[in-house]
Amino acid sequence: MHSRTTRRQVLRSSTAVIALPFLESFGFRRFASAAEIVGPPKRIAFLGFGWGITDESWFPDINTPGPDYELPAGLKPLERHKADFSVVQGMWNKYSNGGHAGSTWWLTGANPYAEPGQSFCNTISADQVAANQLGKHTRYASLQFNHSESGDRSGHGIGLSLAWDASGKPIGGENGPLAAYHRLFSKDDTPLEQQKAMLARKRSVLDTVLDNARSLQRGLGKNDNAKLDEYLEGIRDIETRLSKDEQWMGVARPDAPLDEPRSGLVGREEIKMMYDLMVAAFQTDSTRVITYRQPVATLLTSIGNKVFPHDMSHYHSTRGEKLAASQQRDLAQSELLSGLIDKLKSTMESDGSRLFDHVALAYGSNIRTGHELTNCPTVLTGGGAGIRLGENIVVEKDTPLCNAWLAMLQGVGVNVDSHGDSTGPLKNILA
Repeated sequence: MHSRTTRRQVLRSSTAVIALPFLESFGFRRFASAAEIVGPPKRIAFLGFGWGITDESWFPDINTPGPDYELPAGLKPLERHKADFSVVQGMWNKYSNGGHAGSTWWLTGANPYAEPGQSFCNTISADQVAANQLGKHTRYASLQFNHSESGDRSGHGIGLSLAWDASGKPIGGENGPLAAYHRLFSKDDTPLEQQKAMLARKRSVLDTVLDNARSLQRGLGKNDNAKLDEYLEGIRDIETRLSKDEQWMGVARPDAPLDEPRSGLVGREEIKMMYDLMVAAFQTDSTRVITYRQPVATLLTSIGNKVFPHDMSHYHSTRGEKLAASQQRDLAQSELLSGLIDKLKSTMESDGSRLFDHVALAYGSNIRTGHELTNCPTVLTGGGAGIRLGENIVVEKDTPLCNAWLAMLQGVGVNVDSHGDSTGPLKNILA
């Protein structure tokens, strides 16, 4: 480290040392307790889209596994990155049984009927498993980015984002680029003492609510107690967020490495800007965990396609213009993903490595053509998890998708032995 250390570089409170972004002026960070040199942190991201892909022109030939496969037409815009991503075929979430469920169980692998007497339940999503460990050192344990389409899930299932908490409840996110930008980079000019007072009031309200809930709990039956436990779990989540707010109180948000996006971005431009914001969030170490539930309906409109998106996803029954729309969608999505990989590769860490080398990124969908739920479209990229890149990886039929998520989680250093319906980390994808 440099001999000069300024208040900007290290910020201490009476209870903790606040982790700052991986700054170039620091070079490598060194933990005083062990004098261990630590490089750039690992990050993980999950990008999900609705309404699947075009079966005939998106998947590589399963008879040519390995690195010497021919890139299919739907992935051709990724040609320049062929050595730096892998397509994984054969995985699915065995409990998913609704073609319109979209992304609801994509990252959880949950059985929606696991609770007797309930018609719906979910469990924690892979990103939140990562956030529980990787999120301790950043302002935001995780960030959930959403599309800005009002009243349209864009082929996604129920939920507020791709993320679900430990009790299987949906986690909200930032709807559109402008909201995401302000969450990351807008400055809070509220005086510190006023911020402390506001936090104290929120804690006081929570304390009162908890006291009343505990008094009520003593007179309730079994079913009502279960409902109250869910409510108390929500209160505990609020307490956790307040503790995080307190930890970062007085620490200014980083300067934005990009201009504020204009309002009203939709479709292609919206996705491109969201990808730029993802890179900025990782670059400034604002978070190390991101999900993005991206739009499809406005993407189609923005590239001049007038086919109704849901009809497009059932092109196999009529083909024609619906098939053409599906293939056009694939190309646009692949072009945008290729641009994101460009940006991850061109963004440098303080040690001279690329941001790409420290990110594990999954891109895909819980469904494919006609809402089929087997063989979930899956692209893995980034060097952060030690995943084999540059290959067409064909796994045994009906392999749990959560096996891939488990391998990614372990690859970025998350200490977890299982996830969802996993049967073990997917060894086929490990380098």
